[in-house]
Amino acid sequence: MPNIGQAKVPAIVAFDRKELALILAVYGRKVGQGEWRDYAMDFLRERAVFSIYARMSERPLFIVEKTPRMRNKQGQYTVTNQQGRILKRGHDIALVLRVLDPQLAVVS
Repeated sequence: MPNIGQAKVPAIVAFDRKELALILAVYGRKVGQGEWRDYAMDFLRERAVFSIYARMSERPLFIVEKTPRMRNKQGQYTVTNQQGRILKRGHDIALVLRVLDPQLAVVS
């Protein structure tokens, strides 16, 4: 018998542990260099968002986004700048994050 009184909870998109570790590694290096100071994470129905701020301001400096519905198209990961321009898009988050920290080497 179905539960009539309970509404179905919508699924949300989130970064998994490995993805978050890669993002936080880049973020930690940039904080150590004094370039970034704050971040915010949003887990929505169709995408997960990691926003990076240089200081406490209204607009993020960069946005790292995971959109699973784009997985079979151009890639589910994107990095966008403050003006909304996509700097990098792809299927591998480690490669996409290199746009934020170019001297970082990718290790497989």
